[in-house]
Amino acid sequence: MPQPVSSSDPKPLTWLYWSAIGITVLAGVLVGAAFWLAARAQTEAEWLHHTLLVRNQIASVLTLVQRAESGQRGYLLTGRDTYLAPHSSAVAALPAALDEAAALVVDNPQQQQAIGRLSQLITDKLRELRATIDERKAGQVDAALARVNTDEGARAMDEIRDLVSAMDTEEDRLLTLRQSSLTTSSILLQIGAGIAFLLICVVGALTNYLTRRSFAALVAVRDQLVTANQELLEQASQRERAESQLRQAQKMEAIGQLTGGIAHDFNNMLSVIAGSLDLMQRRLSGGAKGVERFIEAAKTATDRGAALTHRLLAFARQQPLAPEPVDINKMIVGMSDLLRSTLGEHFQIEIVSAGGLWATNADTHQLESAILNIAINARDAMPEGGKITIETGNAYLDDAYCRHHADVDPGQFVMVAVSDTGTGMKPEVIARAFDPFFTTKPAGSGTGLGLSQVYGFVKQSRGHIKIYSELGAGTTVKLYLPRLTEADAKKVKIPAPPAVKTGDSSEIILVVEDDPLVRRLTTDALRELGYTVFDSENASDARAILDREPEIKLLFTDVVMPGVNGKKLADEAAQLRPNLKVLYTTGYTPNAVVHGGVLDADVHFLSKPFTLDQLAAKVRAVLDE
Repeated sequence: MPQPVSSSDPKPLTWLYWSAIGITVLAGVLVGAAFWLAARAQTEAEWLHHTLLVRNQIASVLTLVQRAESGQRGYLLTGRDTYLAPHSSAVAALPAALDEAAALVVDNPQQQQAIGRLSQLITDKLRELRATIDERKAGQVDAALARVNTDEGARAMDEIRDLVSAMDTEEDRLLTLRQSSLTTSSILLQIGAGIAFLLICVVGALTNYLTRRSFAALVAVRDQLVTANQELLEQASQRERAESQLRQAQKMEAIGQLTGGIAHDFNNMLSVIAGSLDLMQRRLSGGAKGVERFIEAAKTATDRGAALTHRLLAFARQQPLAPEPVDINKMIVGMSDLLRSTLGEHFQIEIVSAGGLWATNADTHQLESAILNIAINARDAMPEGGKITIETGNAYLDDAYCRHHADVDPGQFVMVAVSDTGTGMKPEVIARAFDPFFTTKPAGSGTGLGLSQVYGFVKQSRGHIKIYSELGAGTTVKLYLPRLTEADAKKVKIPAPPAVKTGDSSEIILVVEDDPLVRRLTTDALRELGYTVFDSENASDARAILDREPEIKLLFTDVVMPGVNGKKLADEAAQLRPNLKVLYTTGYTPNAVVHGGVLDADVHFLSKPFTLDQLAAKVRAVLDE
């Protein structure tokens, strides 16, 4: 226990006096050190941010070079000017990106030298890309390919990547050093703060004023560090979200390209199968017996194959949509009988229609299919029965909502919500609900394409879809489709359904199709319907037939063909024969007659695979227009 100090003894008082002064000075030194360490920590944090900026800028430069090279490759392979757009934008953006990178590394002579070398390499690379593009534009395809085959561009690209990698390595080294320095500063700051606090407590009342000042300074330093740390965490979180969205977009693009390519060839074969079966059924109906059930089974399998490709194309957002003004309230009321018969009597269906509901512009059949798909999923989530509510309403998605959902723009939407009282969905299931072939149902109970088809249709219609679910409470799936304004409604044409009729020999049709099986089937089908038919496997032969046969009334052409495509052939034919009518067909939709997933307004289109009745109806409708 400490002994009390007597005022009559001057030594303790002197010791206390000088001790107080010494401790006060030490405390002042420690407080000053704390401020210095805080300033140093702030400086290190700024350097960390600077290093991340350098890395991101170098990565942006590399991305622009790769985009320029990708555009050049696409143009060399296809000769289409649309592939030059990413090349041109990347070339235009590169000088500014390099200047910004050089400005960021002005403090680092080594990185400055690397930026200079990178700029020279990129200049050489762009010169090589420009040369191949100019040769391709001049029709010197072989020369352009020969230049590519020298691997000069590949070596330049490899050297660029190696140099960028070396710069990243240097920035990683600086990042590690700066993180270590920041950590050391933080530890020293904490230790210094603790010692200062203890010493100030010993001084007590004598150093009360200085203690308060020191404590206030320490709190300010701590707040600065917390703020800097929060900023770094937010930046890291934003970058992670951006990378996640990029990975998702790349995955969707890859799946879309894959399904689109598969659907092209698959639909050609389905056209052969479906058309052949139609002709067999037509010709055998009055003759041979016992084959109808086999024909019917084969047609069913064909329909299932066609439905599969349509689902894949829907998910890939590459199905050709035929949007029209839709009153969703009336559509859902019209679907009520179908919903009740499909879902069964164990389920209570409630329809809540909003008054004054806006119209939307959508493909009616696809929208009905989407609502039915969601309702079937709701039914499957309630094995013991339950209630399904279908609700409509007007909605506005604002900027705050769209900031957290980058796939939709702010605006007015028509909302359709399908709710159930089922088992609900776990967050990890919701995250994968729209993935193709993902299903939680038992084997054989679902394909896993239902919600992915709905997702593709909604996104292709420029809409938004959102799932809300709680375990044990149920699930709500909301579809948002853009509102149709009066100005937009005036632009939409709603064609009347044509009557199905056959033709006669005076009506001559030219069929242009590069696939021999599809071409033969189509010509046989048209002849069966009574038309006179000429056929060709390419555009040049088709032009010759058009010159030779002036009485041809309809050009029925595939869109995707080697050399001259169907759209260009039709444009050339229209210049020679202004009254010639044109009907397009294809199994692969990203082409010259479908833009953004929607058919051009003045285009007649028949999607593969098609049946004999569909072919008869469409040809008749075009000829009678």
